[in-house]
Amino acid sequence: MKLAVHNLCRNHQPPNGTTNLLGLGLKYCIVPPKANPNITNSMKKLAYKVRTKQYLLDNNTSTRNDYIPQLYIKLKNWNPPPASLVTKERMTHFEKRLREASNINNSQTYHFTSLTPLQKQTLHEFKQSKEFIIIPTDKNLGPAVLNRDDYISQVLKEHLLTPTYLKLNSNTASHRILQTMNDLKNTFQNFRHLLTKPEIDFFTRSFKGSHRTPIFYGMPKVHKTPMQLRPVVSCVNSFPSIFSSWLDFRMKELLHLIPSYIKNSTELIRGLRNLNLPRGAKLFTADATSMYTNIDTTTGLQTFNCLFDRYKDRIPNSFPKEFFLETLRIVMNNNIFSFGDTYWQQLQGTAMGTPAAPLYSIITYGYHENTQILNTYQRNLIYYKRYIDDIFGVWIDSPNTTWEDFKETLNQFGQLRWNIEDRTTSTNFLDLHISINNDKIETKTFQKPLNLYLYIPPTSAHPSSCFKGLITGEIIRYWSQNTKTQDFIHITQLFIQRLIQRGHRITDIIPILRSAAATIDNIQGDRQRTQSKIPTEDTLYIHWQYHPLDIKKLVIHELYNSTLKGHDNFQKMLIAMSRPPNLRDILCRTNIPNLPGRNTSDILDNITKDQDLQPSNHLH
Repeated sequence: MKLAVHNLCRNHQPPNGTTNLLGLGLKYCIVPPKANPNITNSMKKLAYKVRTKQYLLDNNTSTRNDYIPQLYIKLKNWNPPPASLVTKERMTHFEKRLREASNINNSQTYHFTSLTPLQKQTLHEFKQSKEFIIIPTDKNLGPAVLNRDDYISQVLKEHLLTPTYLKLNSNTASHRILQTMNDLKNTFQNFRHLLTKPEIDFFTRSFKGSHRTPIFYGMPKVHKTPMQLRPVVSCVNSFPSIFSSWLDFRMKELLHLIPSYIKNSTELIRGLRNLNLPRGAKLFTADATSMYTNIDTTTGLQTFNCLFDRYKDRIPNSFPKEFFLETLRIVMNNNIFSFGDTYWQQLQGTAMGTPAAPLYSIITYGYHENTQILNTYQRNLIYYKRYIDDIFGVWIDSPNTTWEDFKETLNQFGQLRWNIEDRTTSTNFLDLHISINNDKIETKTFQKPLNLYLYIPPTSAHPSSCFKGLITGEIIRYWSQNTKTQDFIHITQLFIQRLIQRGHRITDIIPILRSAAATIDNIQGDRQRTQSKIPTEDTLYIHWQYHPLDIKKLVIHELYNSTLKGHDNFQKMLIAMSRPPNLRDILCRTNIPNLPGRNTSDILDNITKDQDLQPSNHLH
């Protein structure tokens, strides 16, 4: 495949007349041509919230009982009553002051950009070209540019033309998508009496929205030789994703039944920090082979049935088990998606891309761990945790069980198989290097050798708070991950060097580092203060798109305090800064551009002819 990975991030300036457009990273934001093009939209959102707040107060209603963040869908075509005359006048005055304070008039354009002329030209050519696919790479190794036809061919050969998928013609695909939608709606109607009001509102409001067919794409694994593609399905705004989002919400209530579950490396460090190891203890890791496609739906559904039966005393009686299981069956058995102008159905494994897939895999294999692993090998497993398809554990030999028995038991769950690293005294897991020293576990930050460190460059149109948050977050993470001070110093020095290589000035970095250090010194106090800053329904958000030449947040706060504060029925106000479009928004697309005679179906026909495949083997 013709592949170009732009990793020129080490120097921000384009070398020798070339452009490092993609080397900037896909998160690089382009400066909009106008400052404040959306004051009107921001004020419409603000007015809606102020009027809604007044409506709730007038009707003595609280949103707290009927609000589930993960399941909240705004009620369309509903407008709150007008605000009082005084409040309306205050909002009008606030908007007028905002426009006056804006550095650039809405109708005025100007010649300021964060891109060089060559970068602008390259961006335009990439955006207009249909010969290339620009896509993020696996393992966060930067953007890649792939030849369109070669990309389509590789996706078909590596993935879609395998027993895991079935090719559908457009009529059959449309029929099955409609049938799946009707089955899900009927299931909801049959079991809606088991649901809470916020859940019912979530479903009924979601049904009224527009929905699209999921889209398949391949994410380049540039760290593999030869390069492979990781299969991904984008299910955003599809009808089954409505029900899968609900499944994901409900599965969170079952996570307490899975003691092997671990949320992130921070939780892992807390568990290892005070672990006393007996002499002879060894570390091990394991990673699953294509976990999603190797958890067959029959096994998965049986596992949830067994889980509900085995732990019925630990699951609330109000949990809608029947609706949950029937919805899970339909979602997992009907993953239909498009690739270019072709349609496919996944026949095996977890429905890829569906919101519930991660927790589904965690819980299904977690039940096997509960019943077959943790009890059988409790004397051997001093510590055992799993992050989706990655296992970390501490093993000690015992007379009655062997390491080979344990490895065999790991692989006794349906078709799922694990690549198990042999026992050792040091290993890498997630973003940690973990080792045993004097019967104590030590950790330090692990970074992959191919990491490009595509931090936001200084010319990116990001709020300054993003740069501060990046440094503060990384320093706190490094401090918590590194047992030894010298390891913390080393990784921090590398971090500073990489920021400088991205174009940042050391004079801008040092004050933020000092602030981060103060945060670490007072981490407990900061946690307590953070809890008091959790936004509530008494918080008014002002949505604002950032522009480097635009009005500053401090000014917006001052104008709000002098005009609207005290008249909007909110206790406090926060400014929600959104970023301008970035390179990913502009360049990356999951849809494949159409080219006459070279569409996906045309390339598929050529492949089947070359390989002498019978269409009946792949078409339905």
